[in-house]
Amino acid sequence: MIHDPTPCTLGEGPIWHPERGQLFWFDILEKRLHTTGRHWNFDHCVSAAGWVAKDKLIIASAAGLHLFDIETGVIDDICQMEAENPVTRSNDGRADPRGGFWIGTMAMGADPGAGAFYRYYRGELRLLYEDWSIPNATCFSPDGRIAYLCDTPRKVIHKVPLDAEGWPDGTLETFVDLTAEGLNPDGAVVDADGNLWNAQWRAHRVAVYSPEGRFLTAFGIPASQATCPAFGGPDLSTLYVTSAAHGLSDPLNPHHGKTFAIETGARGQREHRVIL
Repeated sequence: MIHDPTPCTLGEGPIWHPERGQLFWFDILEKRLHTTGRHWNFDHCVSAAGWVAKDKLIIASAAGLHLFDIETGVIDDICQMEAENPVTRSNDGRADPRGGFWIGTMAMGADPGAGAFYRYYRGELRLLYEDWSIPNATCFSPDGRIAYLCDTPRKVIHKVPLDAEGWPDGTLETFVDLTAEGLNPDGAVVDADGNLWNAQWRAHRVAVYSPEGRFLTAFGIPASQATCPAFGGPDLSTLYVTSAAHGLSDPLNPHHGKTFAIETGARGQREHRVIL
């Protein structure tokens, strides 16, 4: 159940690198990228990644997007993203089936409306949505025709159709409304059958919804603050889940902030390669 016992203040952004067979994840507030038995420190908060090559990741930080060499630790800038704004940092992000990289920003203190959603695609960083507070749940249908995303405090997971190059081609629609249940949608991932797996903050769980938005089941974790899931393992059937210890001081629960592994019986999508 526990993939890695390292407690993260704010674990986020797990990604299974398909060419390395290796899981990476972040501790945003500690400015670290983790893999089992090793970590790297950065000058800014780092939160999400996509794979570019076997030895390279695109990494989102409070200053922009960067190309990171896993073997040497060298980091090169790709482009700035709200680098002039000292209030915000990057948050949830994921690569789409067309090779684009979606990334949200938010205020360090989660100030309402201070964040935004961007997409980087073939050398262009484009602003998609403004006035978001905590952008999360970035994931995509297997056919690449739908993107899912949410603003956690609003408790609604949205969907939006995409055009042939992966850009939004329509208005945001409600996919799942969690208001009545009082649940807080955090990071999400879509499996090979199109079901959406959503980590739910302070609910000890990852919930699964059908492509039509119907609740199917939920998988519990010992930590209260589940932050983001990712599929990995040899057959992509293992669900890795990051969590956060930030704001919690429960001596009876030593699991907050750890990274978990759940055998699901489902099969995930292979993480998409980012085209620079």
